[in-house]
Amino acid sequence: MNGNFQKMMKQAQKLQRQMLEAQEALAEERVEGSAGGGMVKVVADGQQNVLEVVIDPQAVDPEDVEMLQDLVLAAVSDALRRSRELAEERLGAFTKGMKIPGLT
Repeated sequence: MNGNFQKMMKQAQKLQRQMLEAQEALAEERVEGSAGGGMVKVVADGQQNVLEVVIDPQAVDPEDVEMLQDLVLAAVSDALRRSRELAEERLGAFTKGMKIPGLT
């Protein structure tokens, strides 16, 4: 039984190493969310970090700041949704059947 336990531990360590590598790779992945037909774009990485916000100058209307706020919020939400989907796709094999906060 001791040999089986050691084999299981090696497999668990290998799986842990592979999952860590996949998580590190997600930090390098980029997704883009947008709103207003591309007037507002948000770039996020695969770990749900917002990296960039690009606003088309035509979207800036001093008379309607609320619209711009809504567009930014929608673009951020879209980028984060895409980032979560990417993470689920990349880590799905590792997390299948597990409840992991932020990935479920």
